[in-house]
Amino acid sequence: MAPDPDCIFCKIAAGELPATVVDEDARTVAFMDINPATRGHALVIPRAHSRDLRDVAPDDLAATMAAAQRLAARMEERLDADGINLLNSCGRAAWQTVFHFHVHVIPRYDDDPLRLPWTPGPGDEDEIRAAGAVLRGE
Repeated sequence: MAPDPDCIFCKIAAGELPATVVDEDARTVAFMDINPATRGHALVIPRAHSRDLRDVAPDDLAATMAAAQRLAARMEERLDADGINLLNSCGRAAWQTVFHFHVHVIPRYDDDPLRLPWTPGPGDEDEIRAAGAVLRGE
């Protein structure tokens, strides 16, 4: 897809806006998040514009995830991260604020204060089965 002239991430990918780039290849750019959740928090984007996960081309999705994987390994090695969160927000209800597909690569440290808003707990078994049936097309 062609670059969106109003998209901040397209402008970063094109070198028109400054960013602290930490990795790039023919299909992707990884740069530091200016609102980091933890030390080393970065974003990986495809160079080609796509609005979100539902819109990104399969090849760009694969390249973005491969770049996120490379970056995660580098974070563990060079930042001594104890773990990594990958986060994608697809749509406003899921906290997406920049509408260019991107993946947050967030290094985690045993003592970091970051707490995600979801705390896993048992779900309603009937509702889980019902949602599964709907997703299977039943």
